[in-house]
Amino acid sequence: MNAWRRLLLAVVCGVAVASIYAAQPALEPMGRDLGFSPELTGWIVATGQLGYLVGLMLLVPLGDVADRRRLIAAHLALTALGLLLTAVASTTWIAIVGLAVAGLFAVVVQTTVAYAASASPPAERGRNIGVVTSGVVVGILGARVVTGTLAEVAGWRSVYAVLALLSLGLAALVLAVLPQEQRPPRTSGHGQAVASLGGLFRDRTLFTRGLIAFFLFASFGTLWSGLALPLAGSPWQLSESQIGLFGIAGLAGALGAARAGRWADAGRAAPVIGLALTLLILSWATIAQLPWSLWLLVVGVILLDFAVQAVHVSNQHQLAVVHADRTSSVIGSYMVFYSLGSALGAAATTAVFSAHGWGGASVLGAAFATCALAVWALDRRVPSVDTHLRPGTAEPRPARTQADAAPEHLLK
Repeated sequence: MNAWRRLLLAVVCGVAVASIYAAQPALEPMGRDLGFSPELTGWIVATGQLGYLVGLMLLVPLGDVADRRRLIAAHLALTALGLLLTAVASTTWIAIVGLAVAGLFAVVVQTTVAYAASASPPAERGRNIGVVTSGVVVGILGARVVTGTLAEVAGWRSVYAVLALLSLGLAALVLAVLPQEQRPPRTSGHGQAVASLGGLFRDRTLFTRGLIAFFLFASFGTLWSGLALPLAGSPWQLSESQIGLFGIAGLAGALGAARAGRWADAGRAAPVIGLALTLLILSWATIAQLPWSLWLLVVGVILLDFAVQAVHVSNQHQLAVVHADRTSSVIGSYMVFYSLGSALGAAATTAVFSAHGWGGASVLGAAFATCALAVWALDRRVPSVDTHLRPGTAEPRPARTQADAAPEHLLK
């Protein structure tokens, strides 16, 4: 896969995921205009996440039985429809429907990642997944800068209108630029693919990586869905555009973890996950200093997003290797945990902040991160019969043990 196609797929992921998180820097004025009470504003983001969850279960399996190129274009177009509905919403329920529709078809992200994995030679799979997945991070964090400024200048509705136009343009570009996949014909249909998801959830590799993702993104959502509230209040009283600038710090941290894909290609995914989750817990100690220092907050944001991206890329690489024949379904199933965790973080952080302030929200985020590390540690201690592929070969081998992948070798 050449660099331009990787870039296009990364942009598709960025725009799609931005449709779910665009509300974060403008949460307060958006909630006020649409009639949400302060303690319920987190549901603006959570609604998109819940729509995303439904899409993961019903739409992502299509990628294993249909042409992913056409699916990507179709889902982008339908995402645009939900975004336009949100942009013109005059009542709460219309906005909720628009946000849910946009979230439902934003699962184009998973179809895009699966396309990148299947179109990559084995030795480059981790690298390409890392590059394409970086578009997700740009969409979540980098878009905060743009949407925050746009919301302040032209109102929050303009954010959704612009994202809708970008989605439509990308849909046309995907059809024009990307080649069709060369895959053997499938004998199963969409219904069978959806029904088989239950069996995937019994797979240990998927279940453990999924639990890690659940707590990982609950911690991530705690920060990014709640951050605007203390920054907009006393003593900082920042504007939407100023709040959005914190996305630059998060973006720097997350893009710094791009090498995680190369580490995964070299067979080091498991120790990277453990080290990154430890860093995630530590990041909350500096994030908790928000009431007293914005600089310490910036440091914490960089560390948190570096850790989250490193774990996320490593998780997806492991799943793509173990389930190479069902990449769409397995990544979609994994992202169910991501979606539930993100929704939990978004909904819980505003409620906890209202009751206990930013200190309480920081304890919540650190607790989620600690749970993720506990799942990783338990999985490493319990013997497994899962198999992984040797980098650059097609021969399976037993799952790696802690001794097989010592952390001190990571940077060699």
